[in-house]
Amino acid sequence: MKGWGDMINLANELQGVGTVAMAGHIRPDGDAIGSCLGLYLYLKENYPQIRAKIYLEEVPVAFSSVYGTDEICTDFSEEEEYDLFFCLDCSDEARLGPADQYRLRAKRTLCVDHHVSNRGYADANYIVPDASSTCELVYTLLEDEKIPLHAAEALYMGIAHDTGVFRYSCASPDTMRIAAKLMEKGINHPAILSATFFDKTYYQKQILGRALLESMLLMEGKVIFCAIRAKDMKFYNVTSSDMEGIVENLLQTSGTEAAIFLYETGVHEYKVSLRSKEILDVSAIASYFGGGGHVRAAGCTMQGSVHDVVNNITLLMEKQFTEKALSMDSLVACSHA
Repeated sequence: MKGWGDMINLANELQGVGTVAMAGHIRPDGDAIGSCLGLYLYLKENYPQIRAKIYLEEVPVAFSSVYGTDEICTDFSEEEEYDLFFCLDCSDEARLGPADQYRLRAKRTLCVDHHVSNRGYADANYIVPDASSTCELVYTLLEDEKIPLHAAEALYMGIAHDTGVFRYSCASPDTMRIAAKLMEKGINHPAILSATFFDKTYYQKQILGRALLESMLLMEGKVIFCAIRAKDMKFYNVTSSDMEGIVENLLQTSGTEAAIFLYETGVHEYKVSLRSKEILDVSAIASYFGGGGHVRAAGCTMQGSVHDVVNNITLLMEKQFTEKALSMDSLVACSHA
């Protein structure tokens, strides 16, 4: 895997350390939760002398069955100072949210991440954009034979979520080999995938149906788009965590290259999720609007009307489509020269 920064030697980093904390990004997803839990449970098993703690915002109900989620701290009022602080699956310090206070007070900070937009903000940074997930990177820092069952479950879960259950192009041969090693530890992988990825509540099914029903094709069918208003979320009794998976469902539309999904988070404020298949770099688009992510999966928060948000995004998409077409024309011209 190609990356930059420091390949972290975990055993060396933990020498003489008495307290460790870790946190992932706001609105935690499977990879943020899995990487934090995987490292946390590994430390509890192999370094019982170290006091470890996870700080995350409220974990979506779908992950409540994952071992260790009940030990996650969602209260950020305590003023703790840790010897070592891990920033996991978080592209910049702002996305740590209220947990950033512990990074600022820590004696040493380490960042492990796979977002291409991450430029490094810790004392040591291990950033590998080619990796499928932060869970995959966390696995490479651990001694395989010392990974306990529940840590393996958490890491497998995170890898599965960030690869769309191994369907996305980011799932490399290394990813599959790591997943296999985790499976060999005896994890119940079908149950993990069913509980955290495939199973949806009745209300989640309803809001997904609403999103699909009201979706529309843009840019001559190359892009599919949908927006969910706050009043719709209230009507269906759903929250932001129930929006997971909608943009991926939109992208699974024949003939489309990209999907845009937004839901209202405030007055004229929208959480935007972007996905693409082969051509568009949605990370560049999200970064332009203050967000970030990966080449094929990214997001940001934008202000304005739905029309304003979609118009601004599609303008950048059209620019990329045009640049790609011109590049292809140049290649064809060169081949005939």
